[in-house]
Amino acid sequence: MTDRKRARELAAEYAQKGDPTGWFDVLYKEAEAGKSVVPWADRGANPGLIEFWRANPQATDGKKSLVIACGLGDDAEQLAAWGFDTTAFDISETAIQMARKRFPHSKVNYLAADLFRTPAEWERKFDFVFEANTVQALPAGIRPAAIRRIAAFARPGGRVLAIVRGRELDEPEGELPWPLTRVEMNEFVCAGLKEVAFEDYFDNEDPPARRFRGLYTRP
Repeated sequence: MTDRKRARELAAEYAQKGDPTGWFDVLYKEAEAGKSVVPWADRGANPGLIEFWRANPQATDGKKSLVIACGLGDDAEQLAAWGFDTTAFDISETAIQMARKRFPHSKVNYLAADLFRTPAEWERKFDFVFEANTVQALPAGIRPAAIRRIAAFARPGGRVLAIVRGRELDEPEGELPWPLTRVEMNEFVCAGLKEVAFEDYFDNEDPPARRFRGLYTRP
């Protein structure tokens, strides 16, 4: 199991400061210096994304994709390899710098940006939006707003694929990463999207983690 102790310490510290997203760049800076690890930086594309694509390949010619909180860039590079014109952003400038260093000849447009303050021209611009690990790293109070922001990027006919840890409504939230409930995932629908598919499954981690994988489209 990946060590999440430092990430949890920072998340708690910055939540107390009233800055629930300020810790991400701190963690990436420490990781770059070899002082800690980024738990979700697997140095490979998200297995749930790969599995989804194998079962649901899509035409990508002339299509634009967006990766939410892209981290070190693996998911963005995968989408670009499949043929998307890909944009990827992260609130951590350090993460973006690391992604650019890892993929110096990349076609991906990497940008440092805050999910809650993204460029206005991104709204309803993308054919495929990918979210994994972001919402579950945010306190419950700001998750609905985060989901609304993610949903807003999908153009009419565009799709949003979201992969998160899942739990039942009566189960404890536990520690970061905080699993989402089915009710919370329904915020994508409340944001104006239509649910196309929803999967509740266990991944291949040790121990296995329960995941929700939701596919949504803008009518």
